[in-house]
Amino acid sequence: VAESGDIVVCTNEGNADMSTSMPKLHLVAMGIEKIVPDYKSLAVFQRLLCRSATGQPTTAYTSHFRQARPGAEMHVILVDNGRSDILADNEHWETLKCIRCGSCMNTCPVYRRSGGYSYTYFIPGPIGVNLGMLHDARRYSDNVSACTLCLSCDNVCPSKVGPGSQIYLWRQKLDSLHRADPMKKFMSIGMEALFEHPHLYAAALRLAPLANIVPDKLTRVRGVNPWSVGHTKPEFAKESFQEMWKKGKV
Repeated sequence: VAESGDIVVCTNEGNADMSTSMPKLHLVAMGIEKIVPDYKSLAVFQRLLCRSATGQPTTAYTSHFRQARPGAEMHVILVDNGRSDILADNEHWETLKCIRCGSCMNTCPVYRRSGGYSYTYFIPGPIGVNLGMLHDARRYSDNVSACTLCLSCDNVCPSKVGPGSQIYLWRQKLDSLHRADPMKKFMSIGMEALFEHPHLYAAALRLAPLANIVPDKLTRVRGVNPWSVGHTKPEFAKESFQEMWKKGKV
């Protein structure tokens, strides 16, 4: 808290109090984006954090440290470590608004089913995907695909970071980073040609039901379509929406 110099830590077990009451040297390391101007602002963020993280009106312990205990020392270290560069990024600076409440993870359908260890960056979930890309885009670009773009995280984020929208922007950069999947690029070219030619699209719709006679095991080739492994092959409708519309069925 810039106005008073308070360092505020929220916990539910009192660990902050225990870890600072015994040592004679208290080192506070915090990112520069965690500075708030005054107590009024602190009250807003403290309530946002608790309610969005665990649904509590407040945590069991909200510890305030303004100075070291008698005979001890307290040092505050403000960490930049690339945060100024993120702030200068017109597309992704809002990632710095994250308060680490975890609400995006709670709502993410991918994270809820896959768990944190399925991500290659040490912070998982929607916000972790963005933080990993900001740290090293080429190294952690694989995480960008771990998103359905349902944007549920955008809806629940109390700080309006827009994690899902940020991931969408990162996906548009994969080709420039030379990390785009060649198969997906090929499929995108084919889909573009299909959607730009109505007659070709209509012909493809008429032929689509033929895929239903293809044996299921032939579609589960990990090298061609890893997503098919462990998933049931979808069944194409016998009539397209356009045909049903013409016949007055919808």
